[in-house]
Amino acid sequence: MLYLGKRLFLQRIELHKLVRRIMHPTQSIEPGSSAPDFELPNANASLGKKDMTLSDVMGENGAVVFFTCNHCPYVVGSEPRIERIAKLSRSSGLGFAGINSNDPVKYESDSWENMIKRASKGMSYVYLHDSSQEIALSYGAERTPEFYLLNSKKEVAYRGRMDDSPRDPSHATTSELEDAINSLISGQEISIIRTESIGCSVKWKTHPVKWKD
Repeated sequence: MLYLGKRLFLQRIELHKLVRRIMHPTQSIEPGSSAPDFELPNANASLGKKDMTLSDVMGENGAVVFFTCNHCPYVVGSEPRIERIAKLSRSSGLGFAGINSNDPVKYESDSWENMIKRASKGMSYVYLHDSSQEIALSYGAERTPEFYLLNSKKEVAYRGRMDDSPRDPSHATTSELEDAINSLISGQEISIIRTESIGCSVKWKTHPVKWKD
């Protein structure tokens, strides 16, 4: 009886995932693809405009756009490194922007108000709010943090993680995003154009499934 109950529970989870995929169909924006445009409100009043488009974010040589949030421990553990990459990007003629697409109903800490609070604590890049989650869906974003390096033509040159240990910098043995930026700016071929991001899942809005007992 206990086994049957566990099996039914797992089946419900899988069905719920299927419903989410149907309700939130995603496309995969991979290296070589053109990055979808956007116009999103900016929570960092000290930088940029009130509403920012992809063109506003772009620098002379391209941009780094990444999906992030306030609460995820992988983001929190990466923040000093993210700030360092943002500085490198700016000095390399690349724009830099973070996008929060998380559902604040599930995680109140990811609300617009809390985005403003976080940005006011010295964040050096624009922090955009994708409240409808349409931009995360159009990019095929899966986790926070997840990075998209764009060239000057707004084409994805690299997608994936910053390094292999977002929570603890002392354990990092790779630097794929920084390597990709350096290769892009120097006009060299990027040796690794795709990695799997490491982090928290994007917190999607859900359409409740009512189960019959």
